[in-house]
Amino acid sequence: MKLGMLTACLPGWSLGRIAEFASEQGYERLEVGVWPGTGGRDFEAAHLPVATFTESDAEATRELLDRTGLEISAFAYYENNLHQDASRRASVHEHLKHAIDAAQTLGVPYVGTFIGRDNTKSVRDNMAEGDRVLPELVDYAGERGVKLIIENCVMEGWHPDGYPGNIAYSPELWGWVTGLGFGLNWDPSHLTWIGIDPLETILPFAEHIVHAQAKDLELFPDERNRYGFFGKVDKGDDPWDMGWWRFRVPGRGVVDWPHVVDRLYEAGFDGTLSVEHEDPLWGGTDEKVLEGLRIAHRTLRPLIAQET
Repeated sequence: MKLGMLTACLPGWSLGRIAEFASEQGYERLEVGVWPGTGGRDFEAAHLPVATFTESDAEATRELLDRTGLEISAFAYYENNLHQDASRRASVHEHLKHAIDAAQTLGVPYVGTFIGRDNTKSVRDNMAEGDRVLPELVDYAGERGVKLIIENCVMEGWHPDGYPGNIAYSPELWGWVTGLGFGLNWDPSHLTWIGIDPLETILPFAEHIVHAQAKDLELFPDERNRYGFFGKVDKGDDPWDMGWWRFRVPGRGVVDWPHVVDRLYEAGFDGTLSVEHEDPLWGGTDEKVLEGLRIAHRTLRPLIAQET
């Protein structure tokens, strides 16, 4: 197992600057954000120009990795592959293929994305639509030696009422997701707030969890008693404000990291545990974000065996 970090928490930094920090801090791998740009929502980053990726870009990236001693664990392009708007869906698929092509060029094994959801349809109808349109993306990646991996984020902000906007949120759905040929980018924080014990999901899906994200969660039960499980009705200008929980960096929330890492080892996981920093207390300024990444490193580094 290797300790990595997702670059999306520093969208204004160059990949080179992030790599220098990560290497100095003791991270071993980068999960690189490859959105076409930023501004669609928080925590998007365009750290490699995959849509126009050239051999010169590839060589510069290889030199950066050689210089810093890092590896790229995966590309990150988490978007809605079942979007109800046909043109938007097509553009997502097009960029996802660009990410796959660039991953092939660099020898990056995984590209992470979401299943997503057509909000005009039920979950079951979305699954039927997924059966129709998603295998082509899986095959496109597989033909290029790349595996698509799906994060189990609920993406509640994509739905007008805070319901799941990414139909890969539960183990019940993971059987369908992996049956289509996707791997899993497992994240315990999302499982925690929807009432699933993350520890109990690892062994049953051990062969499919090929990458993992390290994000923590803080719960406010008194507020849940007011708003209910689905959160605030009036979220104002922030569709992600559920009102009764917030993301935290590892070590500042309720996730039991010693037991999570131990269970991953028990499952034979030898991939990357990638810190996904979306903690509002350690955000807002670059220095706060960096300190959040340091806290996460201090929490997780002692738990992961290092090669001798």
